[in-house]
Amino acid sequence: MAFPKNLIQTLLFFFSLLHLSLASFTPTDNYLINSGSNTNTSFFTIRSFLSDSSKPGSSFLSTDRSISISDPNPSPDSPALYNTARVFPIGGSYKFQVTTKGTHFIRLHFAPFKASSFNLRSAKFRVLINGFSVMNSFSTSSVVVKEFILKIDDPVLEISFLPSKASGFGFVNAVEVFSAPNDYIMDQGTKLVIPNSAQIFSNLSSQVLETVHRINVGGSKLTPFNDTLWRTWVVDDNYLLLRAAARRAWTTHSPNYQNGGATREIAPDNVYMTAQEMDRDNQELQARFNISWGFQVDEKRVLHLVRLHFCDIVSSSLNQLYFNVFINEYLAYKDVDLSTLTFHVLASPLYIDFVAESDRSGMLRISVGPSDLSNPARVNALLNGVEIMRILSPVSSEVVSGKRNVVWIVVGSVLGGFVFLSLFFLCVLCLCRRKNNKTRSSESTGWTPLRRFRGSSNSRTTERTVSSSGYHTLRISFAELQSGTNNFDKSLVIGVGGFGMVFKGSLKDNTKVAVKRGSPGSRQGLPEFLSEITILSKIRHRHLVSLVGYCEEQSEMILVYEYMDKGPLKSHLYGSSNPPLSWKQRLEVCIGAARGLHYLHTGSSQGIIHRDIKSTNILLDNNYVAKVADFGLSRSGPCIDETHVSTGVKGSFGYLDPEYFRRQQLTDKSDVYSFGVVLFEVLCARPAVDPLLVREQVNLAEWAIEWQRKGMLDQIVDPNIADEIKPCSLKKFAETAEKCCADYGVDRPTIGDVLWNLEHVLQLQESGPLNNPEEVYGDVTDSGTARQGPSSGSNTDRDYGDGTSGIISSSQVFSQLMTNAGR
Repeated sequence: MAFPKNLIQTLLFFFSLLHLSLASFTPTDNYLINSGSNTNTSFFTIRSFLSDSSKPGSSFLSTDRSISISDPNPSPDSPALYNTARVFPIGGSYKFQVTTKGTHFIRLHFAPFKASSFNLRSAKFRVLINGFSVMNSFSTSSVVVKEFILKIDDPVLEISFLPSKASGFGFVNAVEVFSAPNDYIMDQGTKLVIPNSAQIFSNLSSQVLETVHRINVGGSKLTPFNDTLWRTWVVDDNYLLLRAAARRAWTTHSPNYQNGGATREIAPDNVYMTAQEMDRDNQELQARFNISWGFQVDEKRVLHLVRLHFCDIVSSSLNQLYFNVFINEYLAYKDVDLSTLTFHVLASPLYIDFVAESDRSGMLRISVGPSDLSNPARVNALLNGVEIMRILSPVSSEVVSGKRNVVWIVVGSVLGGFVFLSLFFLCVLCLCRRKNNKTRSSESTGWTPLRRFRGSSNSRTTERTVSSSGYHTLRISFAELQSGTNNFDKSLVIGVGGFGMVFKGSLKDNTKVAVKRGSPGSRQGLPEFLSEITILSKIRHRHLVSLVGYCEEQSEMILVYEYMDKGPLKSHLYGSSNPPLSWKQRLEVCIGAARGLHYLHTGSSQGIIHRDIKSTNILLDNNYVAKVADFGLSRSGPCIDETHVSTGVKGSFGYLDPEYFRRQQLTDKSDVYSFGVVLFEVLCARPAVDPLLVREQVNLAEWAIEWQRKGMLDQIVDPNIADEIKPCSLKKFAETAEKCCADYGVDRPTIGDVLWNLEHVLQLQESGPLNNPEEVYGDVTDSGTARQGPSSGSNTDRDYGDGTSGIISSSQVFSQLMTNAGR
């Protein structure tokens, strides 16, 4: 049943009233001034503005030369706050005592009217905050509210109004100064969306921000009455570049704020309860399109803070929604997965900050559109809110004369250059000495302490730190690991590999862990130890096994991981007493592993190449959620101007990319080949290499591809699942595995294309025809171009019900260590 648009907006308005019963934010500093008035007045019935004509000694005015005036003909619709004004014929200011240093909101209300002595529409003036100019030659003929957000470190805040010319004057109708929440502007995690620039914008809280736009996307206008920080949010209709591309989405359920991504102070409930999503029912649009908004910001080539608000109110379960974000046609955020970002809680609000430059026309364009990871049956994208704030300049605590400033800049540059060159030559000298005088310590049976992590060999406690990416890492004492493994009791050994033994253990808080203890003289040793910590300290994903901690005391090198209850994928396919996985379970495991691998390949500018993808390095938790493990052989991918990484060949026989083996040139397509072998392993339930078989069957990939090309692959499918697989699902799965195992990397799909196909396979399995092997639901071409997928299907991205936030609480050890031979 379709509801009228006005009815929907009315209902949402009444729902907003219900949320007002929730506790509002109470700022430490809170000054609300009714300028030019002798009485106090309320604004939107919820805030009381005090008269600035207080008795001597208590006034905020720093000059007695200002004039208070009243509108002789006030409009009945105009707020009482705008019926008076304070005029500054020769300049003047307000001063406020700051009790709590930090970020503050400053709002200045300008409502010009004509009085007998002053026509406020003819005013032209500057506004300074603690000596910093935030408005120059300002004039207005209509009501304007200017909002600034900045850090105040001084005990006094002064707002000055200075005429732009001798015969001019300044004025203001109302002033707001109040403390912002502590986490309103954060210095970490702001993405810089500018070509040929660094990727992170730092020291955001030290900038002066001027609010330009505040938009409730897909919802109705919100007034200060609906906002705990008394903001106004306008509708997005006039900013949509193609209205046919979007349709409104809404919910009557309150947002879930439990995961720290956003609060009601970041944006009110109503922003997160409404959104614009793709109008996929519009037949005039192509299958894949973006929703775009255009915002005029006037200033050309000026940096702006762009804050985008998201809350998945359109999905029925987790991991259904993947989309991309563009700012001025630049890819700002690829493959946004709200389920992961909100720690696997549906309809949980979050915001993402970007710093972007307005274009030559003074515009900022924001778009959201489908990701390559999107399920073809559920291609979608959404946006709940937009805030755009102009970055004016860093706040300066003192004024320095121009000449003195220039001198210090020159002196500082010279000294800085000298220091830099000195350090550079010192480093070169040290490297040369190190090269010419190799120590013998690396040849000893002991370990070299991990100096880069500032470890203490005398530590007896667990030190907790927070990394820049926001999650906890641990330095764990040797004593705690000794206790948690019963002094490394051999009965607790759950694996042995090239690095050393792996023990089942527990930490002081009873968390189950897998403890991988390096063996002196190990062939892998220090390089793998460093690689594991370096890689895992940078990444975090639901489908990657996480590092719990490490220890490098007493000549030990120990890595501690989450304990995976169900162990390696291999043990659920063959060679163990575990019951075999169903075909659907196997597909879901493959999809999960592909997601983790895709994150490795695309999660940073260079990406990470795993180099040892195999069924024993894909682990399953208690809910059979798959996680890629063992990053000891991982390498950073090639730089932007490179096609490969030249490196010695490492990996596992049967999974090793033949092109990498021949040319010693590593690319992310090497991982794709290995994953293709895993796909055949999942289908046929046999090892990648089995020397006990006849010659033509020893190598699984070669053998399976031969049967695939004869059109008889169904003859070698695992008998445990042979009756479960629909022909169309088998056909698509086999084609995907075959493409992964192409002889040359250029002929293989990306892992993103593989993931798309696997989701398609699961969809075919659940909704495709029972006996028709012909593909009628679409495909991904060899070049990776997506064609139109199925129009409907089941949920291929599951909520596994574990309630985790991407931090898995249990895990078996890295499973390559389950074999005595290791790698």
